Amino acid sequence: MIQEKISIKNRNAQEIILSAIISYPDGFDRNKKYPAIVVAHPGGGVKEQTAGLYAKRLSEHGLITIAYDASYQGESTGEPRQLENPYIRTEDISAVIDYLTTLSYVDAGKIGAMGICAGAGYAANAAMNDHRIKAVGMISAVNIGSMFRNGWENNVKDHDALPYLLAGSHARTAEAGDGEIQLFPLAPVKEEDAPNEELREAWEYYHTDRCQYPTAPGFSTTRSFSQLITYDAYNKAEVFFTQPLLAIVGNAAGSAWMSDDLLQRAASRDKRKYIINGANHMSLYDRENCVDEAVGQLAPFFLEKLV
Repeated sequence: MIQEKISIKNRNAQEIILSAIISYPDGFDRNKKYPAIVVAHPGGGVKEQTAGLYAKRLSEHGLITIAYDASYQGESTGEPRQLENPYIRTEDISAVIDYLTTLSYVDAGKIGAMGICAGAGYAANAAMNDHRIKAVGMISAVNIGSMFRNGWENNVKDHDALPYLLAGSHARTAEAGDGEIQLFPLAPVKEEDAPNEELREAWEYYHTDRCQYPTAPGFSTTRSFSQLITYDAYNKAEVFFTQPLLAIVGNAAGSAWMSDDLLQRAASRDKRKYIINGANHMSLYDRENCVDEAVGQLAPFFLEKLV
């Protein structure tokens, strides 16, 4: 028998520096204590887009807010770039909460979390793991594992996602050999690639002047499929999701079933859905009337529940 002691580089274990923007309410006084909200961006997004918009608007209601770039994305550090590991995305939220608890002007007993699209799913998952989160708000929520397994409108069977899982494994093998990172688009890259109007708006949001941003290329690493396909942001919600929940959806959103799923599964006795008429999934990202209506629900929700 021959044995050899070796060292293996684990690219999943790094110290990450998160880039974030903290917003303070008007008349902010460092000698007072305020409730705080962590805002998680969509898959493929960054803090300067919809997450930052909601963070800014909520701060106008007397809340301290933090919008941040996920690990491996935006201006945050980490390699490979554009990794979308849902377990790390969830841990990012707790890392931001860690930081908030060090601030003398944040009431550590009054911290909430919210997110948009996949960020909402991650916020829900974080709330189950981290009960320092006292209330959760969701905008156009997406359970990213369910989306990749079952399709945008829940019309695909789980087993049909197996090729994606295999693609993630093959990408890891290829990258271990030549180091070239393989990528896939999170939103349609071209307008003609969009299968419907709702996802055409996703292309418009990420790839036109509507809201494109240099640090949000719209791609993720193919290796991310290794975690995404089997992930369930709502796993064990029937036991561990006990906090107040507000899910805001557009009445024309193909993704609305993913908000309904959590509302049905969550153990919380304080949960409700608010529907914005005339809105699809993407409308709630940045359409002024939709954001106004959503914030009009989120602000009093957080101020009431963070007591």
